[in-house]
Amino acid sequence: MTSFDRRDLGLLLLRLGTGGVLVAHGTQKLFGWFGGGGLGGTGAFMESVGYTPGRASATAAGLAEAGGGTLLALGLATPAAGAAAAGGMAGAAAVLAPNGFFSQDGGYEYPATLGLVAAGLAIAGPGRLSLDHAFGHVLDRDWMVPTALAGAVAVATLVVGARNRRVRKAKDSESESEQEPLFEE
Repeated sequence: MTSFDRRDLGLLLLRLGTGGVLVAHGTQKLFGWFGGGGLGGTGAFMESVGYTPGRASATAAGLAEAGGGTLLALGLATPAAGAAAAGGMAGAAAVLAPNGFFSQDGGYEYPATLGLVAAGLAIAGPGRLSLDHAFGHVLDRDWMVPTALAGAVAVATLVVGARNRRVRKAKDSESESEQEPLFEE
């Protein structure tokens, strides 16, 4: 007989809530649902904030959110799901970081919170009210947690670092062109 306790119920609520929000955000990017831009609009936005190529970046972000969110909600492959979602949220937080922390000022509070909850679920595990538990945790082994999180950190560091270099280079080019005289005397 399988029983569950309030910890399992709490993990289920966290997984369903966080996973549901991530799925909604991801489907905005992938399909244009819920008022989103779809791959075309999101791809153009991604290009404008330094993630290139834009369409591929939109696809990767949408899959990390929608895929990671779906798996988190189901409690399936929880280490990989949480790591993927946390990595995607690191990319979003990088765009918003210049605005400070708080969301009301356009800051990174919201993606940071989603990313931390996703990472926390990857570490804590899905609980007994999950598909991972039902399938004997074949996709939720202890060694998978550090492996998945290390992989997500490595990929996010590379992607965000490349984006930040492109943004700095564009700002430097912009500053140089503003300093050049329009005509010779």
